[in-house]
Amino acid sequence: MVKFGQLCSGNSSNRRRTGDRWGQGHYGARRGNREHQGLDIVCNDGATVYAPFDVKLNGKVIVYTDPKKAAINDGINLSGEGLCFKLFYVKPDKYSGVVKKGQRIGTLLTMQSVYPGITSHVHVQMCDKSDPTKFF
Repeated sequence: MVKFGQLCSGNSSNRRRTGDRWGQGHYGARRGNREHQGLDIVCNDGATVYAPFDVKLNGKVIVYTDPKKAAINDGINLSGEGLCFKLFYVKPDKYSGVVKKGQRIGTLLTMQSVYPGITSHVHVQMCDKSDPTKFF
């Protein structure tokens, strides 16, 4: 089975966000009246985000429609190793092309500016919204 390589500088083991004042980072965690549809991997604001394996960059992700969250409203659609997934809260260096495993995709946006006190993280969401946990 495919396993994600290191996603973020400073977190070589892809440690997951557990709980903080904003909630929990596991797939299926409650978000008010909905469920969290991804997995949160700890990443410091401004840290480098890496390709977990050889990936194709397939364009921009719009995370929010709320203008108050504009500071973190970016992400990227990716595919590789037979998987289609999205990374939220990442400012990619580019939105198309190919990035090899371990090479830089971009940087984590400033989550603290929108969610003070949150454990800053990359949100990993499969394109079909299935649980990505088994790939970590």
